Amino acid sequence: MTAESRLFSVVIPHWNGKHHLQPCLDALARQTYHPIEIIVVDNASTDGSQAYLRENYPSVRLIELPENRGFTGACNAGMEVAKGEWIALLNNDTEVDPGWAAAVVDAFDRHPEVGSIASKMLLFDKRDHIHTAGDFFTKDGRAGNRGVWQRDQGQFDREEYVFSACGGSAVYRRTMLDDIGLLDDDFFFLLEDVDLGWRAQWAGWRCLYTPNAIVYHHLAATGGGVTASYYDGRNLLFVLAKHYPAALWRRYGMQIMRSQARTAWEALRAWRGAAARARLCGILTGLWRLPRMMRKRRQLRAKRRVSVDYIESILS
Repeated sequence: MTAESRLFSVVIPHWNGKHHLQPCLDALARQTYHPIEIIVVDNASTDGSQAYLRENYPSVRLIELPENRGFTGACNAGMEVAKGEWIALLNNDTEVDPGWAAAVVDAFDRHPEVGSIASKMLLFDKRDHIHTAGDFFTKDGRAGNRGVWQRDQGQFDREEYVFSACGGSAVYRRTMLDDIGLLDDDFFFLLEDVDLGWRAQWAGWRCLYTPNAIVYHHLAATGGGVTASYYDGRNLLFVLAKHYPAALWRRYGMQIMRSQARTAWEALRAWRGAAARARLCGILTGLWRLPRMMRKRRQLRAKRRVSVDYIESILS
């Protein structure tokens, strides 16, 4: 079986962003790799997106959800029906380079130990600036994008392992998803990709950043602001509760607590700002729901196939 005979699935979660669809879908149509299956999962949009897709992109599979199930709900609905050997999650406000899918498939073929691929994401309107070159997670409990806001001067032109792939253009090997499961719906929006990255790392699946897989991204085009602040505050606590190993809590717990305290204090100082209030509300909600995450932590222990020393070695 040749590489070109293997199906590459692309799942695009969508909500009220009809104006983004044409550049996103037209870029996928220009891919040098074939065959590609495109699935748009609509979160009950009210801007006519559904009719627009049916009229202009009849080859795209449209899944219409009856209500807004968030990023995780839409992605999971698409991944559940995707048939490809590889399944990409792609934001609707992106434009992929013509060689994007081919670069991803090539990387997977060269690295059987890899379960996910992180693309080189550049800003849509400033294409010499980086959004992310793969994601990192720190010992003091912070998640972030490598290279964010930096001018692209070749500093991320080397293929290398990273902690996880940004969900805006992450590509997953189907066999890995069969092993560890899909996105956790409790996250709804934000850091669900980091949560999946933790599950993958614990199960022995690595994530590879490849600079030849290029994606251009409109930042916060269909999400951000108050909403992002709330889920950032809440979901980071979810990640720490579910995955951060007890041995490292004993080693770095004070650093984690100081980092969380700084975030809460900054939100309190900026209390008049809606985003700051939302972040603090998210932190409080995360603390209230920690027992649920701890139950999930106990359920996930059976999937741990690597040592705590390995986990410590991949943290920044």
